[in-house]
Amino acid sequence: MSPEQRRAMIVAAALPLVVEHGAAVTTAQIARAAGIGEGTVFRAFEDKDALLAACMAEALRLDDTLAHIEAIPRDEPLDARLLEAIGILQGYLARMGAVAGALMQTTRVSRGEPRPGGRQEAMEKTAEALQRLFEPDRDRLRKSPEQLAHAFQHLVAATRSIPPEELVDLFLNGAVQQ
Repeated sequence: MSPEQRRAMIVAAALPLVVEHGAAVTTAQIARAAGIGEGTVFRAFEDKDALLAACMAEALRLDDTLAHIEAIPRDEPLDARLLEAIGILQGYLARMGAVAGALMQTTRVSRGEPRPGGRQEAMEKTAEALQRLFEPDRDRLRKSPEQLAHAFQHLVAATRSIPPEELVDLFLNGAVQQ
Protein backbone atom coordinates (compact mmCIF):
# COMPACT_ATOMS: atom_id res chain seq x y z
CA MET A 1 0.00 0.00 0.00
CA SER A 2 1.40 3.39 -0.97
CA PRO A 3 1.71 6.13 1.68
CA GLU A 4 -1.17 8.02 0.01
CA GLN A 5 -3.39 4.93 0.04
CA ARG A 6 -2.54 4.28 3.71
CA ARG A 7 -3.38 7.89 4.62
CA ALA A 8 -6.67 7.66 2.72
CA MET A 9 -7.54 4.38 4.47
CA ILE A 10 -6.81 5.88 7.89
CA VAL A 11 -8.89 9.00 7.14
CA ALA A 12 -11.79 6.84 5.92
CA ALA A 13 -11.69 4.88 9.17
CA ALA A 14 -11.36 8.06 11.24
CA LEU A 15 -14.24 10.05 9.71
CA PRO A 16 -17.13 8.25 11.45
CA LEU A 17 -15.22 8.36 14.73
CA VAL A 18 -14.57 12.10 14.33
CA VAL A 19 -18.28 12.65 13.74
CA GLU A 20 -19.09 10.64 16.86
CA HIS A 21 -16.35 11.88 19.22
CA GLY A 22 -15.04 15.10 17.67
CA ALA A 23 -11.40 15.84 18.41
CA ALA A 24 -11.68 13.70 21.55
CA VAL A 25 -11.31 10.61 19.36
CA THR A 26 -8.10 8.81 20.19
CA THR A 27 -5.49 7.58 17.77
CA ALA A 28 -5.92 4.15 19.37
CA GLN A 29 -9.62 4.16 18.40
CA ILE A 30 -8.73 5.19 14.88
CA ALA A 31 -6.04 2.52 14.60
CA ARG A 32 -8.49 -0.17 15.78
CA ALA A 33 -11.11 0.99 13.28
CA ALA A 34 -8.52 0.92 10.49
CA GLY A 35 -7.21 -2.49 11.55
CA ILE A 36 -3.68 -1.19 12.04
CA GLY A 37 -1.30 -0.44 14.90
CA GLU A 38 -1.30 2.99 16.47
CA GLY A 39 2.30 3.50 15.37
CA THR A 40 1.16 3.22 11.75
CA VAL A 41 -1.13 6.22 12.30
CA PHE A 42 1.87 8.27 13.39
CA ARG A 43 3.99 7.07 10.48
CA ALA A 44 1.25 8.30 8.14
CA PHE A 45 0.50 11.56 9.98
CA GLU A 46 2.83 13.89 11.84
CA ASP A 47 0.44 14.13 14.77
CA LYS A 48 -3.23 13.93 15.68
CA ASP A 49 -3.86 17.50 14.51
CA ALA A 50 -2.54 16.59 11.05
CA LEU A 51 -4.89 13.60 10.98
CA LEU A 52 -7.86 15.75 12.03
CA ALA A 53 -6.95 18.33 9.38
CA ALA A 54 -6.87 15.52 6.79
CA CYS A 55 -10.34 14.43 7.96
CA MET A 56 -11.63 17.98 7.52
CA ALA A 57 -10.05 18.22 4.07
CA GLU A 58 -11.69 14.93 3.08
CA ALA A 59 -15.09 16.12 4.31
CA LEU A 60 -14.70 19.29 2.22
CA ARG A 61 -13.59 17.45 -0.93
CA LEU A 62 -16.02 18.22 -3.69
CA ASP A 63 -14.80 16.08 -6.61
CA ASP A 64 -16.95 13.05 -5.79
CA THR A 65 -20.05 15.23 -5.36
CA LEU A 66 -19.42 16.96 -8.68
CA ALA A 67 -18.88 13.62 -10.43
CA HIS A 68 -22.25 12.40 -9.13
CA ILE A 69 -23.98 15.55 -10.39
CA GLU A 70 -22.28 15.17 -13.78
CA ALA A 71 -23.49 11.55 -13.94
CA ILE A 72 -27.17 12.52 -13.74
CA PRO A 73 -28.64 11.57 -17.13
CA ARG A 74 -29.55 14.68 -19.11
CA ASP A 75 -32.38 12.89 -20.88
CA GLU A 76 -34.38 12.57 -17.63
CA PRO A 77 -37.10 15.19 -17.05
CA LEU A 78 -35.81 18.38 -15.42
CA ASP A 79 -37.68 17.76 -12.17
CA ALA A 80 -36.10 14.29 -11.86
CA ARG A 81 -32.63 15.72 -12.55
CA LEU A 82 -33.09 18.39 -9.89
CA LEU A 83 -34.47 15.92 -7.37
CA GLU A 84 -31.41 13.73 -7.83
CA ALA A 85 -29.14 16.78 -7.50
CA ILE A 86 -30.80 17.73 -4.21
CA GLY A 87 -30.00 14.30 -2.78
CA ILE A 88 -26.38 14.61 -3.84
CA LEU A 89 -25.97 18.14 -2.50
CA GLN A 90 -27.72 17.41 0.78
CA GLY A 91 -25.51 14.35 1.28
CA TYR A 92 -22.39 16.45 0.77
CA LEU A 93 -23.63 19.20 3.09
CA ALA A 94 -24.55 16.67 5.79
CA ARG A 95 -21.13 14.95 5.65
CA MET A 96 -19.26 18.23 5.66
CA GLY A 97 -21.39 19.65 8.45
CA ALA A 98 -21.05 16.56 10.63
CA VAL A 99 -17.26 16.56 10.52
CA ALA A 100 -16.86 20.33 10.75
CA GLY A 101 -19.39 20.54 13.56
CA ALA A 102 -17.71 17.81 15.58
CA LEU A 103 -14.27 19.32 15.20
CA MET A 104 -15.36 22.91 15.84
CA GLN A 105 -17.35 21.86 18.89
CA THR A 106 -14.18 20.50 20.43
CA THR A 107 -12.14 23.48 19.15
CA ARG A 108 -9.44 21.41 17.44
CA VAL A 109 -10.17 23.03 14.10
CA SER A 110 -10.88 26.75 14.18
CA ARG A 111 -13.57 28.42 12.13
CA GLY A 112 -11.00 30.72 10.59
CA GLU A 113 -8.77 28.12 8.94
CA PRO A 114 -8.81 28.51 5.17
CA ARG A 115 -9.71 25.53 3.09
CA PRO A 116 -7.91 24.58 -0.10
CA GLY A 117 -9.64 26.20 -3.05
CA GLY A 118 -11.94 28.18 -0.81
CA ARG A 119 -15.67 28.32 -0.40
CA GLN A 120 -16.21 30.60 -3.39
CA GLU A 121 -14.41 28.22 -5.75
CA ALA A 122 -16.45 25.29 -4.43
CA MET A 123 -19.67 27.23 -4.90
CA GLU A 124 -18.69 28.15 -8.48
CA LYS A 125 -17.76 24.59 -9.42
CA THR A 126 -21.02 23.31 -7.99
CA ALA A 127 -23.02 25.98 -9.83
CA GLU A 128 -21.27 25.05 -13.09
CA ALA A 129 -22.22 21.40 -12.64
CA LEU A 130 -25.81 22.37 -11.83
CA GLN A 131 -25.94 24.69 -14.81
CA ARG A 132 -25.34 21.71 -17.08
CA LEU A 133 -28.45 20.07 -15.60
CA PHE A 134 -30.55 23.00 -16.81
CA GLU A 135 -28.98 23.22 -20.30
CA PRO A 136 -31.18 20.58 -22.02
CA ASP A 137 -34.23 22.69 -21.17
CA ARG A 138 -32.72 26.08 -22.03
CA ASP A 139 -35.43 26.93 -24.59
CA ARG A 140 -38.21 26.48 -21.95
CA LEU A 141 -36.54 28.38 -19.12
CA ARG A 142 -37.48 31.91 -18.02
CA LYS A 143 -33.93 32.57 -16.77
CA SER A 144 -30.53 31.43 -18.00
CA PRO A 145 -29.20 28.05 -16.82
CA GLU A 146 -26.44 29.95 -15.02
CA GLN A 147 -28.91 32.10 -13.04
CA LEU A 148 -31.09 29.11 -12.23
CA ALA A 149 -28.11 27.02 -11.12
CA HIS A 150 -27.02 29.68 -8.63
CA ALA A 151 -30.55 30.17 -7.31
CA PHE A 152 -31.14 26.42 -7.01
CA GLN A 153 -27.82 25.89 -5.24
CA HIS A 154 -28.58 28.56 -2.65
CA LEU A 155 -32.13 27.31 -2.14
CA VAL A 156 -30.93 23.75 -1.51
CA ALA A 157 -28.21 24.91 0.88
CA ALA A 158 -30.60 27.11 2.84
CA THR A 159 -33.62 24.79 3.01
CA ARG A 160 -33.79 21.64 5.08
CA SER A 161 -37.40 21.80 6.27
CA ILE A 162 -39.06 21.24 2.88
CA PRO A 163 -39.00 17.69 1.45
CA PRO A 164 -36.94 17.45 -1.77
CA GLU A 165 -39.97 16.73 -4.00
CA GLU A 166 -41.75 19.80 -2.68
CA LEU A 167 -38.60 21.91 -3.02
CA VAL A 168 -38.26 20.98 -6.71
CA ASP A 169 -41.94 21.75 -7.27
CA LEU A 170 -41.59 25.12 -5.51
CA PHE A 171 -38.48 25.95 -7.54
CA LEU A 172 -39.98 24.99 -10.90
CA ASN A 173 -43.60 26.09 -10.37
CA GLY A 174 -43.42 28.91 -7.83
CA ALA A 175 -45.29 29.59 -4.65
CA VAL A 176 -48.66 30.62 -6.09
CA GLN A 177 -51.24 27.97 -6.96
CA GLN A 178 -52.52 28.15 -10.52
